[in-house]
Amino acid sequence: METLIKNGIIINEGQVFEGSVLIKDDIIGRVIPNGENLPDAEKVVDANGSYIIPGVIDDQVHFREPGLTHKANIFTESRAAVAGGITSFMEMPNTNPQTTTIEALNQKFEIASRDSLANYSFYLGATNNNLKEITKVDPLNVCGIKVFMGSSTGNMLVDQPEALANIFREAPTIITTHCEDEATIRHNTQVYKEKYGEEMPFRYHPQIRNAEACYKSSSKAVELAEKNNARLHILHLSTEKELSLFNSNIPLEEKKITAEVCVHHLWFSEADYDKYGSRIKWNPAVKSEKDRDALREALKNNLLDVVATDHAPHTLEEQTNTYFNAPSGGPLVEHSLIAMMEMASKGIFSKEMVIDKMCHAPAKLFQVEKRGFIREGYFADLVILSPETPTLVSDESVHYKCQWSPFSGIRFSHKVMHTFVNGHLAYSNGTFDESKTGNSLKFNR
Repeated sequence: METLIKNGIIINEGQVFEGSVLIKDDIIGRVIPNGENLPDAEKVVDANGSYIIPGVIDDQVHFREPGLTHKANIFTESRAAVAGGITSFMEMPNTNPQTTTIEALNQKFEIASRDSLANYSFYLGATNNNLKEITKVDPLNVCGIKVFMGSSTGNMLVDQPEALANIFREAPTIITTHCEDEATIRHNTQVYKEKYGEEMPFRYHPQIRNAEACYKSSSKAVELAEKNNARLHILHLSTEKELSLFNSNIPLEEKKITAEVCVHHLWFSEADYDKYGSRIKWNPAVKSEKDRDALREALKNNLLDVVATDHAPHTLEEQTNTYFNAPSGGPLVEHSLIAMMEMASKGIFSKEMVIDKMCHAPAKLFQVEKRGFIREGYFADLVILSPETPTLVSDESVHYKCQWSPFSGIRFSHKVMHTFVNGHLAYSNGTFDESKTGNSLKFNR
């Protein structure tokens, strides 16, 4: 089967040029600059001057299956991801049961092979006592090990010094960490609860989960990684202070310690809490405008390496609650790409940088096999993105099972028109073709 995507503007590897892409079965057969003759193909998709980009690789999502499927599941959230231009995801272990054994990990892969419209991989979760399971992980087939150095959602806190040291010394693949100091958060929680009670305003969330809690934990993770020569990737950076822990002087492929930033920490600031309340309650917290602006600069300067979502849905009934009863996390995969492109259209980032940080860099950082780039011989994970067709987000329009979005009411200037997963047109102008599922990601390690 050959499919020709013609009349597009290709954004890839720092270049922007008019051209077409020929897909042969599940592989990119040719990248054709304008001016060259176009081949015949069984199927032709006219991009009509829209952008052709690689599919986004999201290295941090929570799709809630198994055990929490009243909020989300792998089918519904992978569907929303594909509608948002995400063709590959890496999913977190705080499900029920928790993904802390190889058996539980294999069960997730089995579910995804049946239900996921996007390509997939899953993290094995670390605990204080599952080192034997961690050492069994196959780095060629599993994206990484997840360590919660702050309990967040799901109570998988790893807080024993000996357990942490052993994980950082013996993990066979990349270690990813949620870094917030638990003692600091517990102390701050008690102080604010005594002061405000159950009606505490959401604007104090970044004072409870503050920069000190983040830095204390992140610096500890870096110290452990350096001491044990471990490969460390710190997730969802949220503060200016933590940026001092990272290096921008070497290529991404050579870094031993890397960092991710999430779309919500680049978009929102603490000035938004009074308007959005629980809808922007995340761990780590959205912090000050100064922090947000520092994160944006750090992304441009390569102190921060990738952009992800930390997509973590809860039902609206769960979310619409008082501060201490509202869970943290929100759904983001359907609009993360167009939110980043919106910031590019405002001059905050370049289009090329958005594609680099959402597509190329995750592929490099995790050493994903033949994905993340528009290259001949690579898997045909491709997105056609219109820069001139607006998207108005509403709770009614989203494809998440939870049926709400923190971006509800926002009109973005871009729209995902088509998404190809392994050459299969999985999403086209609001319609899904669910006849094929994605593939398990492979890693060149």
